Amino acid sequence: MGPEGTFHRSVMVEEVLAHLEPAGGGEIMDGTAGGGGHSHALLVRYPACRVIAVDRDPIALEATRIALQEHQDRVSFVESRFDEAAVELGARGPRLSGALLDLGMSTHQLDLDKRGFSFRREVTLDMRMAGNSRGEPTAADLLNTLDEAELGRVFRVYGEEPRWRRLARAVSLLREDRPFRVAGDLIEAMAKAFRRFPTAKDRARVFQALRVAVNQEIDALRAALPALLEALLPGGVVTVISYESLTDRVVKQTFREWSRECTCPPGLPICVCCGEPLGGVVVKRVVRPSDREVDENPRARSARLRSWRKAA
Repeated sequence: MGPEGTFHRSVMVEEVLAHLEPAGGGEIMDGTAGGGGHSHALLVRYPACRVIAVDRDPIALEATRIALQEHQDRVSFVESRFDEAAVELGARGPRLSGALLDLGMSTHQLDLDKRGFSFRREVTLDMRMAGNSRGEPTAADLLNTLDEAELGRVFRVYGEEPRWRRLARAVSLLREDRPFRVAGDLIEAMAKAFRRFPTAKDRARVFQALRVAVNQEIDALRAALPALLEALLPGGVVTVISYESLTDRVVKQTFREWSRECTCPPGLPICVCCGEPLGGVVVKRVVRPSDREVDENPRARSARLRSWRKAA
C-alpha cells in the first residue's frame, strides 16, 4: 500500500515517476502530498531530487512527515493550498525541475465521517479539505447562505447537474423551515427537486459541486498552473492527476494554450512572442490507470493524468 499506510493510497505512481523522470535531479513540488505516497516514490526512485511537500490539510501533512522520516534531509514541508505555494514559488523565479498535483480526495478524508464528504445521511455537511484550520465556510454554510442564483451556478458549473434550477429552488425552500446540517438534508432536497430518490450518480454530481465550491478547487487550479509555469526551470515538467471532467478540462486547455506557437493575447495587433511555444505535452493522449491498478484500488478508476514540459 505504500508508506502512507491506511491514510491514503496514491494512484498511478509508476506513471508519475515516468513523467517526472526529467525532474529527478532537481527540486520537485508535490502540491497535494496527501500522506506522502508520491513524494516517497520520487525520493526513492530519484536519490538526487529534493521534494517540497505541500498540503492544506494539517493531518495529511503530519502523515506525510511520518512517511518521509527517512528522507527528511531532502524534504521541506509546507502547510498551504497548492495555489498559494505555487504563487509564492513562482514569484521567486524559476527553481523547480518538476511539480505534481493530485487533485483527488485522500482515503482518510473520504472515509472519516467527521470530515463530511460522505453521502451517509447522518454525516455533517463539512467538506473542507483543510478541516477547521483555516476557518473556511462549510458545505452546510454555503447551502444555508448562498442565494438561489448562486446555488444554481454551483450545481450547474461545478456539478454539471442538468436540474440545477429545481435543485437550487428546493434548497432555498427547505432551508426556510430548518437549516441544512447533514447529508440527509441535501439528499432530501435532491429527492424533492428530482421527484424521486437520487441515484448514486446524482449524489456524486451534487456532492462534487459542493466540495469544489467549498474548497475553491477550480479557482485554485487556475491560479496554480500559471504560477507553476513561472516556477519551472527550462525543461521542467508539471504533472496533474484529475478525477472529473471539470478539472481535467482546465488542465487540458491550459496545456494546449501553452503549447501553441503564438501565445500572445488575442487583442495584440502583432505577435510579440516570436512564435515559439512555451513547451509541449509529454504524451498527447490522457493517461489512465491500468486495469490491474483499478482492480486493486477501485478509487483510481476515474483518474486522468496529463503532463507538460517547459521548453529548454
